[in-house]
Amino acid sequence: MSNEYKKVEDKEKDQFNQLCVLEGTLFPEGGVKEFHQFFKDQFGVRVKFENQVKTLPDTPECTETGGRNDLFFYIHNDDIGKFAVPRLSMGVRWWEDVLGNGNGKLYDQDVLEAYPKTW
Repeated sequence: MSNEYKKVEDKEKDQFNQLCVLEGTLFPEGGVKEFHQFFKDQFGVRVKFENQVKTLPDTPECTETGGRNDLFFYIHNDDIGKFAVPRLSMGVRWWEDVLGNGNGKLYDQDVLEAYPKTW
């Protein structure tokens, strides 16, 4: 597994277990701090930025997502319930939903191995 997709490993990690995907979004210029503050201000939730991932190039079967920039982040366990519905207004998806709807094929094998389905 490349370091590029290495998971966050720290003492707070066990409080952030639900991986979320914000599709087609560039990382904010203000970095991780701005990213975390945005979710706190907009939704009143705590998040932990995980990774910025590019989807695989377009194929003849799929021509609308090649090279798209997606942001992966974890939501705090205690905030999942209050974020579950509001997240939809931004297009934030649970990682398991991305995989379950067949969109796992959009990501490199390293990404799929780094982020296994958890439920």
